[in-house]
Amino acid sequence: MKVLLQFPEGLKEKALAYAKEAESKGDEVYISASPTFGACDLAIDEAKNIGADKLVHFGHAEFHKVDFNVEYISYEIDADLGILESSLESLKDYKKIGLVTTIQHVHQLDAVKDFYSRNGKNVIIGKPYGFAKRDGQILGCDIGSAARIDKEVDAFVYFGGGMFHPLGALLNTTKPFLAVEPFTRKVEFIDKYREIYRKRKNGKIAVSLSAKKYGILVSTKNGQYNMNLAKLLKKKVESAGLQAGILVSNTINFESLDNMREFDAFVNTACPRIAIDDIDRTRKPMLSANELNEVLGQITYKK
Repeated sequence: MKVLLQFPEGLKEKALAYAKEAESKGDEVYISASPTFGACDLAIDEAKNIGADKLVHFGHAEFHKVDFNVEYISYEIDADLGILESSLESLKDYKKIGLVTTIQHVHQLDAVKDFYSRNGKNVIIGKPYGFAKRDGQILGCDIGSAARIDKEVDAFVYFGGGMFHPLGALLNTTKPFLAVEPFTRKVEFIDKYREIYRKRKNGKIAVSLSAKKYGILVSTKNGQYNMNLAKLLKKKVESAGLQAGILVSNTINFESLDNMREFDAFVNTACPRIAIDDIDRTRKPMLSANELNEVLGQITYKK
């Protein structure tokens, strides 16, 4: 069988070892060198172009159904649960806690829940919206496991590495949010980022009120393509007496966007985190669809 292996950046250092293991089983193996941002970004075109029978995608669970043979290897990580003891002091004033994590640690959620339950906490684990597949799991674009239970809990606990995943959940909830990082041994509330990102959002909207020409971004990645939304937003912009063009790319290249100087603002319809995490990478404002609607609403109101 001809196989293409695809790894996220954190696992690319293991690519050759996995390739040799597959070759030892008789497979003809190739390795994708392209970046990947998740299971929404499968190297299906690469696999088809080399005539592969299967794509093996490491580091993420299935995102949605695709018209190709894809095997997902989520790559579970057994993090040290000893760090949980250090979080109890931070949680002393909260009885009901919502627990979230990434796919790498979902298999440890029961153990984490048991720890907090033994220490007098009422632990609630929510269900995702649909892109994520496991209870308690959050993605950059699916924070349902947190948002669904926001009214039921006193605080949230994120168990896992990095800020990418908990930041998305934080911005879509209202309760205190504790990040428990088992690798750096860091335990901290990250609530301050709500105000930081609220100000950034308001700044983008304020600057965009004077925009006359909008570039609406569409990604062709398998799990990010949303041409229908882009067409709808283009009509809304034009109905407000402004101009818009739909810009199509696989991976959004911010240097190229900066060369499109005639646009006054950009609107993202691809990965929703682009309009949150990458707004400083362009000279012009980078809006989400909802933020564009706020801008157009204010413009219409002033008229």
